[in-house]
Amino acid sequence: GAFTNTSCGIHIHLDGSNHTPRSIRNFVNIIASKNDLFYKALQIAPERMRYCKKMDSILVEKMNHKKPTTMRQIEDIWYEGYSESRGTHYHNSRYHFLNLHSFFTGNHTVELRGFNSELHAGKVRSYIVLALALNNQALTQKFASAKKPQVENEKFAMRTYLNRIGFIGEEFKNCREHLTAALSGYAAWRFRAA
Repeated sequence: GAFTNTSCGIHIHLDGSNHTPRSIRNFVNIIASKNDLFYKALQIAPERMRYCKKMDSILVEKMNHKKPTTMRQIEDIWYEGYSESRGTHYHNSRYHFLNLHSFFTGNHTVELRGFNSELHAGKVRSYIVLALALNNQALTQKFASAKKPQVENEKFAMRTYLNRIGFIGEEFKNCREHLTAALSGYAAWRFRAA
C-alpha cells in the first residue's frame, strides 16, 4: 500500500493557458492576502516551510506598484533578486506556496505547493477543489487586493471565504469541514455571544 511522511507535500499544477497579466497579479494578491489563514488551515509543517514559503511581501509590493501589463514584466518581477539563471529547473523562486516558475519555464502551469502529503481521499479532494477555486477566482475576479483580512475568528473567516469562492451547498460540505478543522473559532458567527 501507499504511505506518506511529513517531508513530502502535494503539489497541484493548474493549466495556465487562460491566464493574463491581470489574473496572475490577482493570484499573487489572493495568496498574499490569505497566506496566514491558508497556512493554519492546511497545517503546513514547519520543516516543509522552506519548500512552500509564504508570498514574498517585496514581490507583492513590486507587483502592485508596477502593475505589469505583460507576462514578460510579471516574469521580470518574479525573478528579480535571484542570481541563478531563470531556466534552472530547481530555481529558488519555485519554493513558495504559489509557484510561477513552472508557468514561465515551458510547462505553463501555475503550481500550488502548500498541501501536506495525504492519503485521505476527502482531504486530497478538498486540496484539489481549493486549488481549482483559487485559480477560477484569479481568472474571473476583476481585481484582488493583497490586504490581509481581519481574522479574529479564523474558522468564520475561512468559511465565509470558501463560500465566496463557490464552496456552497452539500456538495462542498466535506471540503469546508476539512479546510476549517484546524482553525480556531466558531464557523457560524463572527462574534459568538458569551
